[in-house]
Amino acid sequence: MQTILGAGGAIGIELAKALKQYTTGIRLVSRNPKKVNKTDTLLSADLLQADDVKKAVQGSSVVYVTVGFPYNLKVWQSSWPKFMETVIAACKEENCKLVFFDNIYMYDRAYLDGMDEETPINPPSEKGKVRALIATMLLDEVKAGNITALIARSADFYGPNIANTSMLNETVIKNLAKGKKANWMGAADRKHSFTYTPDAGKATALLGNTSDAYNQVWHLPTASDPYTGKEWVEHIAKAFGAKPKMKVVPKWMIPLIGLFVPVMKEMPEMLYQYDRDYVFDSSKFEKRFGMAPTPYDEGIKEMIAADYP
Repeated sequence: MQTILGAGGAIGIELAKALKQYTTGIRLVSRNPKKVNKTDTLLSADLLQADDVKKAVQGSSVVYVTVGFPYNLKVWQSSWPKFMETVIAACKEENCKLVFFDNIYMYDRAYLDGMDEETPINPPSEKGKVRALIATMLLDEVKAGNITALIARSADFYGPNIANTSMLNETVIKNLAKGKKANWMGAADRKHSFTYTPDAGKATALLGNTSDAYNQVWHLPTASDPYTGKEWVEHIAKAFGAKPKMKVVPKWMIPLIGLFVPVMKEMPEMLYQYDRDYVFDSSKFEKRFGMAPTPYDEGIKEMIAADYP
């Protein structure tokens, strides 16, 4: 049995699709899980309750964490460490492997142009401090030999059926689809990598089913030479057959947008990611597995075809 904790989100769904290549024993766990594959087993659980986590993990050979707690600092500070402690304990008790889907918030802001698995850890935001804490909790257990685990890291992501979980979707794609101006935060002349969610799902499943991939950090396959903010708008507009209208959103305006797009209320401390080149290096994964990331234009086309048929 391979189990996905937080199975209803964008990454969890893509991961479930990819796992059927390796097993028919897939357990999907969330508050209201829905089948992705016909043979999936569903388990409703509150992942902040230790008993629910233990029940979810029982009988698993591999547990994948793709949980997405609400994008709110106070929620993250109260929920993430508690959850990570609980899931580590449960996996140790069940002697199962753990795959943690992570982001790059813990990386030093001075090293975002060419991020790889060796990028210095020095979180510049409060959310980044939470991510650094929980990653360290897991890696310390790995170093101590108490658990077999790996961390799969993604850049910001884009892809089909991601609802309100992608900033690119919220600020650019939705607006262009409605004939409105795209909003871009920060400097529009800076490069910004995005990981394609189907690639992330396939790669995470592959890592989880590769024995020598464990006990280390991996960057998930992400197309190189990313577009600048202006170029992202231009390429997405072209796919829509629309004019590449855009406006650069100043920092003071973010809270105002937050009145209509709640996730934007949490963005001011993260704007450092948009005022410099943000380039994600996945060459370690690509060299090891020979899996090439989806080119950006192809990903944009597939995403729009799925979400705006």
